[in-house]
Amino acid sequence: MKLEQWRNAWQQLIGPGSPFEVVTPPDSSPRYFRHACANLLEAIDAGRVHGEREFLIWEQQRLTFADFFDQVDRLAGQLSQRFGVKQGDRVAIAMRNQPAWLVAFVAVQRCGAVCVPLNSWGLRDELFHGLQDSGAQVLVCDQQRLQLLADDLLGERLLSIVVGAQAGLMLASNCQRFETLVEAPALALPAISIGPDDPALILYTSGTTSRAKGVLSSHRAICQALTALEFQSAFCAVSSPERIQAVIDSGLAPTNLMAVPLFHVSGLHAQFLLALRSGRRLLLMYKWDVDKAFDLIRDERCTQFNGAPVMMQQLLGSPRFDSADSDSLYGLGLGGALASSRLLAQISKRKPKAIGGSGYGLTESNGIGAAVGGDQFVYKPDSVGWPLPIVDVCIGPDPKSPLPVGHSGLIWLRSSTLMNAYWRLPQASAETLQDGWLDTGDIGMLDDEGFLYITDRAKDLINRAGEKISASEVESCICEMPGVIEAAAFALEDEELGERMVLVLRSEQHPAPTQEQVCAFIGQRLAAYKVPADVHTRREPLPRNASGKLIKAQLKDLLITI
Repeated sequence: MKLEQWRNAWQQLIGPGSPFEVVTPPDSSPRYFRHACANLLEAIDAGRVHGEREFLIWEQQRLTFADFFDQVDRLAGQLSQRFGVKQGDRVAIAMRNQPAWLVAFVAVQRCGAVCVPLNSWGLRDELFHGLQDSGAQVLVCDQQRLQLLADDLLGERLLSIVVGAQAGLMLASNCQRFETLVEAPALALPAISIGPDDPALILYTSGTTSRAKGVLSSHRAICQALTALEFQSAFCAVSSPERIQAVIDSGLAPTNLMAVPLFHVSGLHAQFLLALRSGRRLLLMYKWDVDKAFDLIRDERCTQFNGAPVMMQQLLGSPRFDSADSDSLYGLGLGGALASSRLLAQISKRKPKAIGGSGYGLTESNGIGAAVGGDQFVYKPDSVGWPLPIVDVCIGPDPKSPLPVGHSGLIWLRSSTLMNAYWRLPQASAETLQDGWLDTGDIGMLDDEGFLYITDRAKDLINRAGEKISASEVESCICEMPGVIEAAAFALEDEELGERMVLVLRSEQHPAPTQEQVCAFIGQRLAAYKVPADVHTRREPLPRNASGKLIKAQLKDLLITI
């Protein structure tokens, strides 16, 4: 039986003496990988062995691993000697995906400083909040982000490094050009000693409602997370050998097309840092565009694409997906948001030999929770897989009151990958981290084979006259209707019912489906109380944050003001 084979393979990978050996401490603290790197700099430096192999491709730039690390070392020297960056200082990055982002991140780690990636999709307020809240000493940014912050930076004691500044552009006295710094003679770096529990990263959560919180993580947490991701790749290889063999037989160099932002864990950890360590080629997209994506896949023979469900939906919906333009794609991964059943089914149907996959994790867990790929993904595509070997999952109102298998409830995670705290927010930290367990705010269940399912966000449960309605269930249902591209269900106050459900959907069909048609479609598939009270149709994309999650607050505000 496949299930038993998978379990045996899993146990062999984490057993004593194996590269992914898992240690269970006697004091009941979280399990950990024995052979994970002690700090992030050690994990990163493993990529130096790849030398002259091609690493980064972006627009007209092509960098080998040696080229990349040469720029890293030069920038790190400048940060240390000219900018005075010391161990523990915060350095912010605010730019769209490009090689300079990656160079800056690693250079910050070489100084022993704490990197603060900021949301480059954000406007002035969000960027400035991150700078002020983190107390960053240096900002590495592109010209567009510099212009957004220009007035604010005048009054700040903040040094800026500008990437791609136009020729002839006059920069303020506290600004330096990135290109000048990485072409300057290399400067010596002082010796540093980085401990596993030293701070490494502050990632701001891509919130959909309230102001973003800084998630502070240690070197230990990130290194454990990277090893967990590498474990999942190894487990997928041994549990889906025929799919892996097809990739090997193709003779193509492992190449990732990366369109998700680097300031999110799925871009930073699961794509950039894994590619750096494993020697994979990485194609960076400055901004997502489905036709540009197919051009890159075709021309550079990309073998892997991981993206948010909305990106994958556009990829599968293009006529180019079934053409020779996608022949090189052997891996398709989902993350960042819940995917509809139709989208999950399409991946296996349209690319039956591909290595499909998805996972579950949060910024607060460094992207680690559960994962599924290859044959397991085909077996249970609606699940996010087995919890990874250093992760404990509890379903229930609190970790001391677990619900039986098959019951849905609040998901709690415990892992050696969890954040230290929210930066300078002790109350919020105490509410989210309770006795070593993370309150994820997500609703889900474990089945009798140990697979985890994510069913909703706790705040996305709609209480209609005492009946709890899962917004994601309604959204998934209506996305099965022909012509519906995406949908958002949420609650508005109702004097009689307490809350009524509103559904906003996007359709390019002409004429668009009417409210009666939408309600009839849902009513034939779900209970009557799950039929929305109001339906609104629009042609433009629904608002989403950088990780692909719907920003329902914007839709609510729009409807309230109408």
